[in-house]
Amino acid sequence: MDVHRARFVPYPPSAINALAFSHTHPLDDTKDPECLRLAIGRANGNIEIWNPARGAWLQERMFGGGKDRSVEGLAWIQEPDEEDEQGKVVSGKLRLFSIGYSSSVTEWDLVTGLPARHSNGNHSEVWCFAAQPQSTSSTKNRRQSDTFLGQNLIAGCADGTLVMLSTAENELRFDKFISRPTTKKARVLSVVYKDRNIALAGFADSMIRVFDTRNGEVIRSISLGAGPPGGPKDTLVWKVKCLPSGDFVSGDSTGDVRFYNGKNFSQIQRIHGHEADILDLAVSRDGNFVFSGGMDRRTSFYSCSKKMGAGRGPSWEKWHKISHKRYHDHDVKAMATYESKSMSVIVSGGIDTQPTVAPLREFGKELSRGLPILPHSPPLISAPEARLMVSWWNSELRIWRVKNQFGVAEKPKVIARLAVKGDESITSVTITRDGGLLAAATAGGVKLFQLSSLKLETGTNIRIRKLEMPSTVGAKLVQFTPDGKWLAIITPTNHVLLARVIRSADRMDRPHTLPQLLRLRRLQKQTGRQDALNGRWGNYYRSITHVTFSTDGTILAVADLAGFVDTWVIEGHEDPTAPEVDIDKGTSSRSSADDSDSDVEEEIPEGRITFMGQRWVPNPSGHLLPRLDSAPLLLSFEPVMESKSRPQPNGNPAVHPTRHNPHPHSHDLPETEQRLLVVSAQHRLYRFEVLAGRLSDWSRRNPPSSYPPQFRMIDDRAKGCIWDVTEAYQRVWLHGETWLFMFDFSQDFPLLESTDDFRLADGMVDNGKAVSKKRKREPAKEVPRKKNSGAGDVVPGNEVPVTKVRKFKSGKFDESEEPDWIDLNTQQNTESDEDFDEEHQALTSLRRSMGQTKDAYFANGQDGISVNGEIAHDTRQEDLKSEVNLREDVLNKGPGIREAWWHTFKYRPILGIVPIGEESEPLEVVLVERPSWDLDLPPRFVGSHE
Repeated sequence: MDVHRARFVPYPPSAINALAFSHTHPLDDTKDPECLRLAIGRANGNIEIWNPARGAWLQERMFGGGKDRSVEGLAWIQEPDEEDEQGKVVSGKLRLFSIGYSSSVTEWDLVTGLPARHSNGNHSEVWCFAAQPQSTSSTKNRRQSDTFLGQNLIAGCADGTLVMLSTAENELRFDKFISRPTTKKARVLSVVYKDRNIALAGFADSMIRVFDTRNGEVIRSISLGAGPPGGPKDTLVWKVKCLPSGDFVSGDSTGDVRFYNGKNFSQIQRIHGHEADILDLAVSRDGNFVFSGGMDRRTSFYSCSKKMGAGRGPSWEKWHKISHKRYHDHDVKAMATYESKSMSVIVSGGIDTQPTVAPLREFGKELSRGLPILPHSPPLISAPEARLMVSWWNSELRIWRVKNQFGVAEKPKVIARLAVKGDESITSVTITRDGGLLAAATAGGVKLFQLSSLKLETGTNIRIRKLEMPSTVGAKLVQFTPDGKWLAIITPTNHVLLARVIRSADRMDRPHTLPQLLRLRRLQKQTGRQDALNGRWGNYYRSITHVTFSTDGTILAVADLAGFVDTWVIEGHEDPTAPEVDIDKGTSSRSSADDSDSDVEEEIPEGRITFMGQRWVPNPSGHLLPRLDSAPLLLSFEPVMESKSRPQPNGNPAVHPTRHNPHPHSHDLPETEQRLLVVSAQHRLYRFEVLAGRLSDWSRRNPPSSYPPQFRMIDDRAKGCIWDVTEAYQRVWLHGETWLFMFDFSQDFPLLESTDDFRLADGMVDNGKAVSKKRKREPAKEVPRKKNSGAGDVVPGNEVPVTKVRKFKSGKFDESEEPDWIDLNTQQNTESDEDFDEEHQALTSLRRSMGQTKDAYFANGQDGISVNGEIAHDTRQEDLKSEVNLREDVLNKGPGIREAWWHTFKYRPILGIVPIGEESEPLEVVLVERPSWDLDLPPRFVGSHE
């Protein structure tokens, strides 16, 4: 593979202004809620929805921003639980709100990713807001109570006003003023609820005011005093947080963290924690730990110790600053925490654009981890045959031409720039393989363009012409077939639409799109989940995240967050002499599809639509495709080396309308099997045979337990793939943000890492003795395996103060008793990956031996061992030794043995990888990197000399 290593493609990541978890802790401590999500708000108006996924951290959705939009604050609320007709408690709906340099608060539709509603009111710009705590009343008491038991919002404005926003009846509207502007009209910089009726607000005039939200009464005004000598007169109270005990803490522009008594509102303690402004605070669930982040790039950690008073009177608390670290390269603007039995993390972000996950409860025992800066879906595509590459961000699009590296040495250059009209940002872009057509989608609509070269001999200039598109709503995904005849459009409401594009052989002729759109219906499938994201208001998990066509354009596949894959196939043959659009209104496909038609475009009629003798139908074997174990990361069809040419029915009267057959069409389906590769969030490779509706033999022979350990240990999720298929091998190049892996599907992964690790199944002979039970692998001796709390890996044992404890069976110290040592690093992980490997070992060996693969593996026979389908009997020592020797030769990569996988970590961070060049030529790709030192960041306020 020839690689163009490029850093010339610009992509400006945006600063993180807000972070918010949907839950701060689970209601049931036994497990984390499946609907747990992290929302990240950025300065360009984008909102990212992350799924912690037990430490995998998957970016599930991205809600696009727009021109002059910024997200300055985020808040989640959950509607009260309800009881259905059977008396079962149903979780309430999760709702997400944001603010950003305007006088309104925006609620987002989690299913569509679009704004659902905006609040209005006669007040100035909203600078901060907070959600009311959830009611602790039971579901029965909530139903009998007349008072509102949901969660309202309180917002602080630039003129010092505090307003209440009501969320009752699934609405968002102005309710009342809590306070009017002060004399100085000082801005409200932070606001938080102490309980459901008391709110605390930090102002820009060195004051913290306590309000009763029921009547707007000011309970107490707390002054922080004047600023330091030589500085501003007023102290800015950037953040106020409440502790579970009722006390509260503040961070201000002097770098001080102040603790207050929640009963008399007096200051208890003051700690100078930062060299500059403290911009955000985070509090642990039990209130014993406090974190602060500020302009000096520090993340400081404070701990509380309780001491008894004189004469063993009531205890009192004293706070200490334990340490501080610099997880970020610039200002730390936002922090959020989540704690449960299995997960305890604090997430921070700022101007350096990278979210950082640090351990909270295991602080000092685990490492921190940086989440990917770049988007999960690479904003990069290519037209290999035309050697064009397209990149985009916000509403700008650039087209690059990459010269052949064997020709004249010339750097890739920008040959066209395109700005999409409108305020919405670009959500998806697609281009044909020959570079003739390009489509760009926004939340407002889909734009179609024709690209043609003005100087064909040099190809240095390009002409762009806009083409007419049928009127559609916006789209979140668009995808061309390789030949550009079909354009798939995925709307924000998760409808699958197809547009037919008519192209001529002459590239200079203007193509046109047929005015009729085709809607494909998905099969009805139950996700099996009933939580705060899935209910009568919508199904979040059925949101489509990936769409792709097969290499010959005859199969379309889409995948959603629930792990379902829907496929359609093209029926019939293209006939230019047939009617362009033929609608048979007497038939309908509603019976096998979902009927959520409330917002379907009226321009799409019911009935079967045939385009030039072809129509799209559900894959007859599509319902047999299994559901993925988790959300998909990527979806890609494997190229087919040789495809059978389909006969063209031109001139055949059977496909033309007659008196007795007014809507004729061919029922021929594609014959060439297409293999679809799907990578799940758990990094499992699914290779489907789409027309047969099953897993391929390679997937059956290679379970996750056989994957290379280097691949299984990767933290960053896969984000793209490149195919390199020839007669000799079937390679796929997977990449994440920091890694690149190659897998050869023409070979199986080695099951064993060494001959010493060779394990036997039941009925096998080991040193002349029969084995009646599976032999378990010895535990690792270097570093004990331990499930982390959601942040980074475990700190090596020699750096942790205490790693083992001694347990006595009698309950007290006894020197004569044999000690029982317990490893703290492994006691929380009773079910390790080694046990999982053991369960799949025998089944994998059986599948490979029955499939007559290259490596001869053992499996259980009826009265002995079966080797290549033949039963071996009692005397099998020599066969066993020869099998071990064969396995050793494979691992040593002897002569004539090709590697089944390869990897590297030398490229980082990777924006995307796209192919360039003809299919007949050796694989050539452009690998685009966006190093952190190339980011255009503003100068640091503190520490610019470092």
